[in-house]
Amino acid sequence: MSEEFDRRLTPARPEVAAAYLKGRVSADRYVEGVAMEVRDCVVDLRREPRPDAAVDTQAIYGERVTVYDEEEGWAWAQLARDDYVGWIAANTLWRELSAPTHRICVPRTFIYPGANIKLPPLNALPLGAEVAIAEERGGFGVTPELGFIYRKHLAPCEAKAPDFVAVAETLLGAPYLWGGKSWMGVDCSGLVQVSLLMAGVKAPRDTDMQEAALGATLDPGAPLLRGDIVFWKGHVGVMRDPVTLLHANATHMQVTSEPLDVVRARNEAAGAGPVTSVKRLAKDLSA
Repeated sequence: MSEEFDRRLTPARPEVAAAYLKGRVSADRYVEGVAMEVRDCVVDLRREPRPDAAVDTQAIYGERVTVYDEEEGWAWAQLARDDYVGWIAANTLWRELSAPTHRICVPRTFIYPGANIKLPPLNALPLGAEVAIAEERGGFGVTPELGFIYRKHLAPCEAKAPDFVAVAETLLGAPYLWGGKSWMGVDCSGLVQVSLLMAGVKAPRDTDMQEAALGATLDPGAPLLRGDIVFWKGHVGVMRDPVTLLHANATHMQVTSEPLDVVRARNEAAGAGPVTSVKRLAKDLSA
């Protein structure tokens, strides 16, 4: 495959490739792909079709995917939200596509079999999961295929959080997990991506992609503001205020808040290098 293609974002292997890539990449066959939907709470997207393969990212309940190939219980698919390509357990995908109306707007919420918080929960959904709410009953939103979700934990899909940093702050203390995108485990770029999603911004998945795509680069030494995004090679965090960084990190193995100067010195001492850039998003994130 040509070097101009990023394997993380390009549905092409020697055996099979997306039909729209015909003539641009070499493959034994080309397929149109089948639209499907994630119907498990949080699902790993792996680099190879086996359960011990490296996890590159995760998909959340309600996400759309395009499946191009299947192999022994694994689907080779591309996520619609950020175009990431990998292998996902086929039994977590449904061909029947829903019409989501709401997103989960808290770190994690339970699904109940009825409008009663004393009932044993059936399952739980993470921040950003999309569901179709058919009606409201007793302070709950009712989704026929799942059950009852506390109404205040739901926001319309078109709603935009006014402060993506405030969204990220709700994940303080969440455990660090390479490739993670939920309260059950999140990595540095996953924290940024999910928080921006809730503010209506479609952000790439990995740190290098985010550094290339998000915001305008600040001049070195420029005063920092809440919402500025600080990048190192392979790491990213968000400023809570002019001196405090919020980030998912492997030093504490969780999402923490600490002085930027402390993080900067620790990274340089560990050989991680200096800050590579600081990006500032538009005041109007829809811009």
